[in-house]
Amino acid sequence: MHAFFRRAGALAAFVALLWAVQVVNWIIGYGFNPAFGLIPRHVSGLDGVIAMPLLHGSFAHLMANTPPLLVMGGLLVATATRALLAVNAVVIGLGGALVWLFGSSAIHIGASGLVFGWFGFLVARGLVDRSPVTLGAALLVGVLYGSILWGVLPGQPGVSWEAHLFGAIAGAAAAFLVRTHVHAPRLGGVDQE
Repeated sequence: MHAFFRRAGALAAFVALLWAVQVVNWIIGYGFNPAFGLIPRHVSGLDGVIAMPLLHGSFAHLMANTPPLLVMGGLLVATATRALLAVNAVVIGLGGALVWLFGSSAIHIGASGLVFGWFGFLVARGLVDRSPVTLGAALLVGVLYGSILWGVLPGQPGVSWEAHLFGAIAGAAAAFLVRTHVHAPRLGGVDQE
């Protein structure tokens, strides 16, 4: 139980960090976005693979990402107990790298690629693991957020559909690459997180 609260605290700290970065970014006239956003096929934009989820274009942009980050992040905290860092590394690294390679020539920012990655992971992991817990999480995410899949299609100006698409692909890939069986026994009855 202690590890659950530690993971939940890390999720809350991450969301608080996003809001703190947004406040500072707003104060400096969104200067972080061109400096640290992901710019496809430009070496100077490569750091955006890591920084992109931390940056947003407005408070409304971050507000739109916050509830799904908390809901899907909460499901990850509760069910992906042993591999959160590995899952996030695949989602951010692979998803961001694909946007850098194939994205449109714009500055890509926002945590929605992470949201789509978590969505892809939770749904695909339910199918891969097939435990009642992971299938339940997949069903819940599908019911609550299944309509976000429209966001992987091009057409909405100013929206990085590439980050959505490649985030979802990276999340699904993480479900196959990183095994996170929630029903796996604990070592010696001690929480080994």
